[in-house]
Amino acid sequence: MALSLAFKKPSLKGSIQVPGDKSISHRAIMFGSIATGKTTVEGFLMGDDCLSTISCFKKLGVQIDVTDDLVTIQSEGEKYWEEPSEVLDTGNSGTTTRLMLGLLAGTSFHSVMAGDESIAKRPMKRIINPLREMGADIRGRHDGQYTPLAVQGTQLKAIDYTLPVASAQVKSAILLAALKADGQTIIHEPIASRDHTEIMLEHFGATVNREDHVIKLEGGQKLTAAHVQVPGDISSAAFMIGAALITEDSKVTLTNVGINPTRTGILDVVEKMGAVIEVEEKETAGERSADLTIYSSDLKGTEISGDLIPRLIDEIPLIALIATQAKGTTVIKDAEELRVKETDRIAAVVTELSKMGANIEATEDGMIIHGPTVLTGADMTSYGDHRLGMMAAIAALVASSEVVIDDPECISISYPNFFDQLNLLTN
Repeated sequence: MALSLAFKKPSLKGSIQVPGDKSISHRAIMFGSIATGKTTVEGFLMGDDCLSTISCFKKLGVQIDVTDDLVTIQSEGEKYWEEPSEVLDTGNSGTTTRLMLGLLAGTSFHSVMAGDESIAKRPMKRIINPLREMGADIRGRHDGQYTPLAVQGTQLKAIDYTLPVASAQVKSAILLAALKADGQTIIHEPIASRDHTEIMLEHFGATVNREDHVIKLEGGQKLTAAHVQVPGDISSAAFMIGAALITEDSKVTLTNVGINPTRTGILDVVEKMGAVIEVEEKETAGERSADLTIYSSDLKGTEISGDLIPRLIDEIPLIALIATQAKGTTVIKDAEELRVKETDRIAAVVTELSKMGANIEATEDGMIIHGPTVLTGADMTSYGDHRLGMMAAIAALVASSEVVIDDPECISISYPNFFDQLNLLTN
């Protein structure tokens, strides 16, 4: 069902708590299921992707109870997991699919994973290659490039592996497999990527050695149940940050937003563009968080590339939109990873913003945006991609006429109450 949006030059005012961090929510379920004892997860993201993770672990025999945004996991450890009698359905979640490959590779049983049409097109070989080096038995379409994937659990061995490109998902899958491997696994990162997995390993009692982009984990470590407080997801907060920045006379406070340094590229970029943001810091269970207050700002174009890209890869559709309202040219480079997200986000962002009159062009590894531009109303396609759906909705705030978004329901993948909170801030 399509959604029509039309705002009359709104100003955004108020304070909200954005939904829990998606990456941390996924991992909390996984680590709680590996650990022995009762794990509680507060602030869990009740989005479709994270619910897919819960569903998969329930099929492995893990007891998981959900009440509001509190999740309780009772586990005796992964050696007590059961062989699933049906396919593990990961829905639209690449994180669930890829990280569970690392977990399932070291079990004593057989399992099969599959997701929706989008997941069936997303490449898995970069995960499977290092896992196979560890001794994993994983098979699937095109020699394991695509789902469905069948995993026959086996005894794994440690590896010394250099990541071809920075990827938190590849790194995390290897680390999860390393828990069951014989020996010490060593991972070399070209650029620091999200470190939620390393932080959570330590929070659940594992010893992880990290120095100069090298991560070392000894196999055979046992995890103990813990309490996890999930901060707000900065990738979701980014859309409200962008909304406040590009609308006139706005002031928005976002409470308890995760500001893990591997994820705060969006803040670095918009501040470089001239954004006015106040940050009041906190810390919970190893993960830093803060209250952010964002003001309408006069923005200028910038270049985004290199080490910055892994720290804001999910926010690039929103950054492209912000750049259409900034003075001058914004260049985004080194973002090839966007080609293999839920959709080809480079092509999709350029296509959709061009419909609204943006001066934007695609490059092989990013895009070039010239601003500022008056955006017009248009019929926008979400491609079933939650980030693109939210980008279109925020664009409607500054559009000169009505914006129609197809399949806005896809936004619930990461931000179930997105429209409720957007309406709260604009009324």
